[in-house]
Amino acid sequence: MFRSGLTCPGCGSSNIVDDDLYSQAQLVCTDCGSVVSEGTLADDPVGGSVVSYNRSTAVAKRPCMNLIKGVQRLKALCQILRVNAEIEDQSEKYYKEAYQHESFINVTLQKKEILAGCCLLVSCRMRNWPITMGTISCLLDADFNVVGATYKEMMKILNIKAPIVNVTDVMEAHSQEYKMSSYPEELAENSKDLTRRAVALVELAADSWIVTGRKPIPIMMAAVYLGWQSLKPNQHRLRMSLEKFCQLAQVKKCRAAMTRIAEMKEMLCKLGKELPWLRGAVTPDNVIPQVDDILQNRHALLRRAMRAHEDTLQAECQTSSADPPTEQTAPSQITEHVDQTPSASSVEQCEPNPERAEPPADKEANLHTAPEQSDAQESPDPAPNWGKRVLFAPPCVVHPKKRRAAQPELQDVNGDEEISDSEIDSYLRTPREVRDFALTQKMLSDEGKS
Repeated sequence: MFRSGLTCPGCGSSNIVDDDLYSQAQLVCTDCGSVVSEGTLADDPVGGSVVSYNRSTAVAKRPCMNLIKGVQRLKALCQILRVNAEIEDQSEKYYKEAYQHESFINVTLQKKEILAGCCLLVSCRMRNWPITMGTISCLLDADFNVVGATYKEMMKILNIKAPIVNVTDVMEAHSQEYKMSSYPEELAENSKDLTRRAVALVELAADSWIVTGRKPIPIMMAAVYLGWQSLKPNQHRLRMSLEKFCQLAQVKKCRAAMTRIAEMKEMLCKLGKELPWLRGAVTPDNVIPQVDDILQNRHALLRRAMRAHEDTLQAECQTSSADPPTEQTAPSQITEHVDQTPSASSVEQCEPNPERAEPPADKEANLHTAPEQSDAQESPDPAPNWGKRVLFAPPCVVHPKKRRAAQPELQDVNGDEEISDSEIDSYLRTPREVRDFALTQKMLSDEGKS
C-alpha cells in the first residue's frame, strides 16, 4: 500500500509502502529500499517519556517482611517492659544493624526473634535499666543457653561493651513481678517491703559466697520467697511451699530455686546459732522467724560465727597436733581481719592457715591459696577439700567437680615385645585354650628333661 505525502530522503521518490516483513510496521522506499520511518517506536516511545535510572527500581529497596515483623516484635517487648523511648530507639538501631550481618541474615525466624530480645537487653544495660536475661528468655519462650549464646555473638559483631549488672540492681524489677497484694492480710505483702527484705537476704547470701558463680533468677526467687515468709511468719506462710507460692504470685517456678533456698536456710542457721537470746537449737524449720534479728545484726553475727568456728578448729588442731604454736597465729589474724572489715566477703574473712589447709580441688580455688601450695597440688595423692574446713566457702570449692584420673600414655606396639606369663593368662578365654596351653607347657617341660 503506497503512502501519499511522503518522499524518500535518499532518492526523492514518492513510492513509499508499508513493510510487513518485520514485527512492527515500517515505511520503506520501493526504489532504493531505504527505511523512511521506524514506526511508532521512533515517534511515540512506549510508556510516554524517558525514565531515569534513579527513578526506577534502583532506589533503596523496601525492608523485607521478616525485618518488619522483627521490629514490630521488638516494639512489643519494649511496651511490655515499659522502657523509655531512648532504649527503644537504640535497640531498634542495633537490631537493624545486626540483622543485615551475614551471621544473622540466613538464620531461623526464632533466632531472629531472640536477636531482637538481645538487642533490647543490651540497650537496657547500657541505659542502666534493670532487666535480666532470664526475663528476656521468659518473654520469648526461648532456651536460656540459646539466648546467652546469641547475646555474646551479637556483642562481638556489633563491638559493644555493656556494663555488668549486679543482682541487687535488678531485685526491685524482679520483685514487682510477684503479685501478692490482692490476697488476704495473712498472705498479702507490700511490694516495697518485700523488695527491701529480699535485697537484704541477697546481700547476706553474697557475703556467704552463695551468689558466687550462680544464675541470678534462682537466687532472687529464693530471696523473695524467704523474705515473704519472714515478714509475717504465720502458719499460712510457713506451711506454703515454693510451688504454691509461685502459683499465687503468678510467676513460673525455677527448679534451681529449691537448692538456693536450702543453702540460704543453712546460712541463716549458722548465724542464728550466735543469737544470745535463743535457747534451743536453730534448724531450717524454725529459722524463718529469726530472719529479722539476723539481718539487723548480720555483721556482728558474722564475726561471732567466724570466731566460734576458728576456736573450734584451733581446739581440734591442739588435740591432733603435737606442735600447735604455729597454728595459733592464724585464728587471731583471721579474727583481727574480720573486726576490721565486717562487710568483706566470707572467704576472705575465714581464709585458713596455709600450714594446715590442703590445696583446693579446682582452678578457681587456686586464687585463694598461697604460692607455696602450687607444688603440693601436683602431688599424686591430693589432700581433702579445704572448703569443708571453713565456715563459708565458694560453691565450686565446697562441691568440686571430680577430676578424671590421669591415664598412662599409650605406647606404640610393633609385635616384638616380650609377653610375661601373667599377661598370657589374661589372653586366655575358653577352657579349651586353657587345656591346650597346659598340655603344651607339659610337653615342653618333658622335652627339656629328656
